[in-house]
Amino acid sequence: MIDNSHFAQDDNRQKNEQNQSVLGQSILWRPSDAQVNNTNITAFKNRIEHNYKTTLSNYHDLWRWSIDNTGAFWSEIWDFCGVIGERGDTPLEKDTQMPGAQFFPNGSLSYAENMLKRRDDKAAIIFQNEKQTIRKLSFNDVYNAVSLLSQAFQKTGVQEHDRIAGYLPNMPEAIIGCLAANTLGAIWSSASPDFGVKGVVDRFGQTEPKIMIAVDGYTYNGKVINCLEKIKAIQDSIPSIEKIIIIPFLDNPKPDISQIDKAILYDDYIGEYEPKNIEFKRFSFNHPLFIMFSSGTTGKPKSIIHGQGGTLLQHVKEHQLQCNIQPGDRFFQFTTTGWMMWNWLISGLASGATLLLFDGSPFYPEPKSLWDFADKNDCKLFGTGAKYIDALRNEGFIPKDHVDLNKLEILTSTGSPLVHESFDYIYQHIKSDLHVSSISGGTDIVSCFVLGNPISPVARGEIQGAGLGMGVAVFDDEGSPLGPGAGPGELVCTNPFPSMPTGFWNDPTGEKYKAAYFERFDNIWAHGDWIELTDNHGYIIHGRSDATLNPGGVRIGTAEIYRQVEQVAAVKESLAVGQAWDGDDRVILFVMLNDGFTLNDDVIKDIKTQIRKGASPRHVPSKIIEVSDIPRTKSGKIVELAVRNVIHNRPVKNIDALANPEALELYQDIKQLQS
Repeated sequence: MIDNSHFAQDDNRQKNEQNQSVLGQSILWRPSDAQVNNTNITAFKNRIEHNYKTTLSNYHDLWRWSIDNTGAFWSEIWDFCGVIGERGDTPLEKDTQMPGAQFFPNGSLSYAENMLKRRDDKAAIIFQNEKQTIRKLSFNDVYNAVSLLSQAFQKTGVQEHDRIAGYLPNMPEAIIGCLAANTLGAIWSSASPDFGVKGVVDRFGQTEPKIMIAVDGYTYNGKVINCLEKIKAIQDSIPSIEKIIIIPFLDNPKPDISQIDKAILYDDYIGEYEPKNIEFKRFSFNHPLFIMFSSGTTGKPKSIIHGQGGTLLQHVKEHQLQCNIQPGDRFFQFTTTGWMMWNWLISGLASGATLLLFDGSPFYPEPKSLWDFADKNDCKLFGTGAKYIDALRNEGFIPKDHVDLNKLEILTSTGSPLVHESFDYIYQHIKSDLHVSSISGGTDIVSCFVLGNPISPVARGEIQGAGLGMGVAVFDDEGSPLGPGAGPGELVCTNPFPSMPTGFWNDPTGEKYKAAYFERFDNIWAHGDWIELTDNHGYIIHGRSDATLNPGGVRIGTAEIYRQVEQVAAVKESLAVGQAWDGDDRVILFVMLNDGFTLNDDVIKDIKTQIRKGASPRHVPSKIIEVSDIPRTKSGKIVELAVRNVIHNRPVKNIDALANPEALELYQDIKQLQS
């Protein structure tokens, strides 16, 4: 049994928090002078002060400079972060247009060349799966593997703008495949092998790949799942596929692939080649690098095209400045290849970092699996989802009781808002001297709008600030900006940035692209998050704006409710939606309970009291209903809109985007919702 006494309030709060506050908010961590001075961002700030004869007192000053000097800022990022390529003489054209702004219109580069610029015997990738299988690839190993696959692609006839798809777990060959595609100007897309056939066809079928790389199967939570039948069905549904390259990932090194007409084993595909120097062809700044897919829970997934230059600049900025990644640092992000955090992770090679890859369940064979992996590999950055932190907290698991984490300096959390209590949990039960960076952006920008920085304090429950170069603001419904402390509104971006999509696939007029982000406010990117600006220049995200609740005409973010509900001992997880009722919108709360609890009058009273006390009477749900499961996407995000459709007897357009679509059945024809 887990000892929950660790979670009692400690009168001796960690030293970082004692008697510290900024504008009334509890400060959980503050970098020392030595820590601040030893950061890339301080060196960058000093460079800007010197080159532009200005004074920047803090991070917010630097952010403001980056917004007021957009072209100069991104030129400085190119140089400071060591990007290889030609910038050209113009950093930004049409700088007041969104969409339409053009970064480095005369520039050229190769994403792959920037990823593979380091060639030595130090570890570039360290991979581990549930079976504790360890693979280590040096920078030389990765370079040579890309060389072999690039040669094989070239013989197959891969050309610029061809699409190559990876149906792969988070393994070294996914990175190798992506980089080999880019050497030839081809476009990479990926999906994790837990996607079903329809989910894959809905994605790859839109982009018509020439080649698909896949695994024969994978393991998750100790179970072996064979993928060969799914691969055959995918091949039959996507006629553009000319070759399927199968990587043996299960125990059989020579799986029977005879039933898949166009299949060849990976080693056979590259077997005739020897490593040689790669002749990197440099393409335009906006040459397509990735086609990425939205979650697709409201229809067919959007196929979002991201250019190589914008992706690279954003990632090196976020890694080196916002996260202080330096050459040789060990960089971990728990992700699958179907989530944008995989694309974010692999760009760490451009900063000379060692990538730590993990495939499988984060709780198999035990809750300390990821922490053991991070600890024994001297992880500096540990990236995960907020729901994973919530799950550890609910389980009462104490990582610091099992591992030292001496090298860990930054923990990034994304996927959903990191609630105040999870900040407490991290500092009390993982590590007290730690930069906790809650980050938020999305597939749409393959990066972050708001995130942390290593030179500012961390306030409880807050994202530290907007990303450098990102003109983040909060708008009310009429398009007027909301200042600090004015309450939540729409997250918008008021200036162009290089990782805006270059377009959507099969959207030649740009109509779908414009409708997705620029229909709400003219010449302003509207992201769809419901967010609040704090007095610290930080942010609190309250959920998706299209999932906000509207009882009595007052908009409420679902995260405001979740934060309160999940403080109740009985509740494991919750989901809130609005139900149209009697001319209004009433709040319905679904709860999953921890073992040993039932939804009786006492538990309902505890939930309502906590919500009323911690939020407001308007947040208190009209109905509280127990469920045994909550539907979520493949990346772990709960899907409020799908549940809202179900309870209103409306169709859910793309259940194949869900990790557990069967859970939706629990929300059909619920008697409590009829009265």
